[in-house]
Amino acid sequence: ARRVGRTKPIAVVKSGRTAAGSRATSSHTGALLAASDITVDALFRQAGVIRVDTLEELFDVASFLAHQPPPGGRRVGIITNSGGPAILCADACEAEGLQVPLLSEESQRRLRAFLPREASATNPVDMIASATAAHYREAIRIVADDPLVDALIVIFIPPLVTRATDVAEAIVDGVRGLGGRKPLLTVFMSARGVPDQLKTADVRIPSYAFPEAAALALARAARYGEWRERGEVAPPQLRGLRRDEAAALVAAALRRGEGWLPPDEVARLLSCYGLPVAEQRVVTSPEAAGMAAGEIGGEVALKGIAPGILHKTEVGAIRLHLRGAEEVSRAAEEMATRLRSQGYPPTAFLVQRMVPKGVEMLVGVVHDPQFGPVVACGAGGVLVELLRDLSVRLTPLTREDAGEMIRSLKTYPLLTGFRGGPVCDAGALEEALLRVSALVDDLPQIAELDCNPVLVHETGAAVVDARVRVAPFEPPPPLGARR
Repeated sequence: ARRVGRTKPIAVVKSGRTAAGSRATSSHTGALLAASDITVDALFRQAGVIRVDTLEELFDVASFLAHQPPPGGRRVGIITNSGGPAILCADACEAEGLQVPLLSEESQRRLRAFLPREASATNPVDMIASATAAHYREAIRIVADDPLVDALIVIFIPPLVTRATDVAEAIVDGVRGLGGRKPLLTVFMSARGVPDQLKTADVRIPSYAFPEAAALALARAARYGEWRERGEVAPPQLRGLRRDEAAALVAAALRRGEGWLPPDEVARLLSCYGLPVAEQRVVTSPEAAGMAAGEIGGEVALKGIAPGILHKTEVGAIRLHLRGAEEVSRAAEEMATRLRSQGYPPTAFLVQRMVPKGVEMLVGVVHDPQFGPVVACGAGGVLVELLRDLSVRLTPLTREDAGEMIRSLKTYPLLTGFRGGPVCDAGALEEALLRVSALVDDLPQIAELDCNPVLVHETGAAVVDARVRVAPFEPPPPLGARR
């Protein structure tokens, strides 16, 4: 798909977004369609495949890409003779990730020179119902010349005074003048449908019955165009990887039997790939916890380790901002009593240096049975299940992949100083994603990896809690061998 998509766009309808849909499709077509929908989205995005939700959208996108080039950006100029549909079009564009910028002062001046006083020359350009074919021809030329516009959507609702065929001919003239520099789509909201001039002209113009369909087709084409412009990008060469040490650690764990690694081995494994793990000690008694706190110095966090604990906060298996051996030992005694009363007798305690306050993020990996390692990034801490704000990509990651994953999150503004908060080191989170990608790519025996939270602060990031599960790995058969 990557190779073909460089010269020929690929659009796909993939069913099975819902659990019910996945059950129905997998029973007929095998495991591929039962794959996690978010994983399929990631696969398509990385391969430049245009995903649509319905057959109607498939033909809308195909109609556009068969006759117009992808836009060079996401900025749309809208020309109309009716304000209502133009507003709907602008809303649909922005909902699909496009932009509707103000036109340049020069463009507005040129438009006002011939439009009625009641018209709007900003964007959308509303020429009102009295607009003639000549108005359309000139407006298309001016808006297309504007350097702030990458694509045009031209809307026409037939009034009594202007014939649709005349406007269609004017639009065709405008497209000829563009010479393929910028794509143009039309919306003819007419009971008679699209004029024949747009269907049979030497310049084929994609036309839609409603503005929402035009906005969706343009948005999908814009995303494809961005992917194609990036070209092939190789994963970065990371420094400081201790691959042999990590492989030996995983092999030793597998000889003991598959399962979750103990916290000290998790920390060693992550550090082999340069992931910033907060300094910590694993001890087996409250007294030893106090001694470990004294060795680390300053404020520490105390965590209880016991089989069966999934969320430490829910059972009281974590205490923060403790200082000194006496306070830590006392807290460990209290924690042990509390955990035993809930059926979780602690087998050990983890004493960890407190890291600078920051934004809690998640970095994780699961093995998809069809596609292999899938890296996830999202809101971390207690917000994981609440917000379900997650972005995923298949390995290996490029820097562009990692950056897009972070920027696509709804919680991304928290890293950029939202409402007066600190500007955090998003680059450190990006580096963590790349190193996790390299780790699971090199060691497919890592069946699950969960770093939550990764605290991202102003000068870096630190993994403060992590879990890793290992299991024997058997490569899946080639795609061509699957039935």
